[in-house]
Amino acid sequence: MPGPLDGYRIIDVTQMVSGPMATMILADQGADVIKVEPVGGGDLTRALGGAKRGMAPTFAVINRGKKSVAINLKDARGVDLLKDLVRGADVFIQNFRPGAAERMGIGEPELRRIKPELIYVSISGFGEKGPYVHKRVYDPVVQALSGLAAIQADAATGRPRMMRLIIPDKVTALTAAQCITAALLARTKSGKGQHVRLAMLDAVVAFMWPEGMARHTFKSSDGAAIRNGVRDLVFETADGFITVGAVSDAEWAGLANAIGHPEWIDDPRFKTVAGRARYIDERLELTQQALAGKTSAEWLAKFDAAQVPCAPILSREDLFHDPQIAANELIVESVHPHAGAMRQPRPAARYEGTPTEIPRPAPMLGEHTEAVLAELGIEAEKIAELRTSGVIA
Repeated sequence: MPGPLDGYRIIDVTQMVSGPMATMILADQGADVIKVEPVGGGDLTRALGGAKRGMAPTFAVINRGKKSVAINLKDARGVDLLKDLVRGADVFIQNFRPGAAERMGIGEPELRRIKPELIYVSISGFGEKGPYVHKRVYDPVVQALSGLAAIQADAATGRPRMMRLIIPDKVTALTAAQCITAALLARTKSGKGQHVRLAMLDAVVAFMWPEGMARHTFKSSDGAAIRNGVRDLVFETADGFITVGAVSDAEWAGLANAIGHPEWIDDPRFKTVAGRARYIDERLELTQQALAGKTSAEWLAKFDAAQVPCAPILSREDLFHDPQIAANELIVESVHPHAGAMRQPRPAARYEGTPTEIPRPAPMLGEHTEAVLAELGIEAEKIAELRTSGVIA
């Protein structure tokens, strides 16, 4: 059975992570995604480490389910081919620096003349105006400017720290995928396309705001009272690490009793949710001191019995053996025709009426160029001429 986006075609000229991951989500949901890549090296993530026979692992995951068409967009003939693809598309998505698409002749006004009902999506680092528009942007730049690095500051020194995952790219991808489906839904009612603009900075600030900027949300609050770098919820046991947390009064009582310190329940510092938040360092230090004496398994059994949220802290290798991940059938194995056996997560959402599964594997560069151009009615001789002249690959 086809996925919920079956019948929609997306022309994707994005590179790296934010755009390709967004269209991966849409491909997982049944959309026909045509990935247009530069002739030569293709998407830059093809060159990342760990490649197996020309297929890098990051590229293999975030470009699964797509067709690859290699077109030289610096050649006017290549731009014409792209416009031909757009005529049959529902969505066009690009993440060039502001102004670049217009200079290439594939800006929103130009493509809208070709396909009036097109959903045109522009992903940028900082938006289309302002003092930072000229900057090149990668994930750490957005972590720095959004406040994310400051929130991760070292508890002892206050030194900002970067997240080791490319959170801004992925948050932007999730936001973009939702924006695209919303725009398509709006089009079903109005019949009109629109230009969707999304800045990585905007997506990340919105993402981290609810709790990260809680002291700044109400203007009458004393934002300066925020202390950077409070301890995290990682606790060392006699044989490893676990996490355990208590928000409600019932959870706090369960934790205190399980640890063997029922007196904490009536401690004036910890008696309320607000108090436990205010005295977080003291609370977490006492918890750590108590947890050092028993194994992770012993503590987890006690906390589970008391209905206190807890979990072992798994290594990346542990994921493949965790019983809950196994029960969810989350990690699936397949064989890539070029790279060989691989593992990856299935699409997270499960649709009862339009179930989805991992579609075709990530393509090699230009793997579908000839087939897609043939769909446009371009004859084999013309395709061969374009390949010989370097317009396509």
